[in-house]
Amino acid sequence: MLANGSKLGYRENSAAQYEDLPGLKEIPEMGADGEKVENTPLTAKQKQYEMGIGDAGDIVYKFAYDNKKPGSIYRKLRGMQATGKSYQWQETLADGTTTEFEGPCSIKRTGGAVNGVVEVNLTIYLQSELKVTDPT
Repeated sequence: MLANGSKLGYRENSAAQYEDLPGLKEIPEMGADGEKVENTPLTAKQKQYEMGIGDAGDIVYKFAYDNKKPGSIYRKLRGMQATGKSYQWQETLADGTTTEFEGPCSIKRTGGAVNGVVEVNLTIYLQSELKVTDPT
């Protein structure tokens, strides 16, 4: 499946509808790698492990840079970062699969070069579990 058609929406509280953010260019890997925790008894002949809690790692979305007018994505994301609030996020794939999670965000404008595009990286600091909903 292509990533084309994927969306990222946000809301400030669960009563509101998700508002999709324009200009999304790239979505991150989504899921959590469980930490390998060594738990070997002294009588064992080789190390033994248990599965620890998961780490989703960095959740970074890339957006096309746009700062032409009020409400443009660069201004909107800077405003969200400035609040320090935790937002609810929903990533929707083209097949209808959604992943919901919560967390505050920070942004960074990327550099550029000749014939290189300037982008905006949105990093979300996960403060909840990832809730995946399959399409119907």
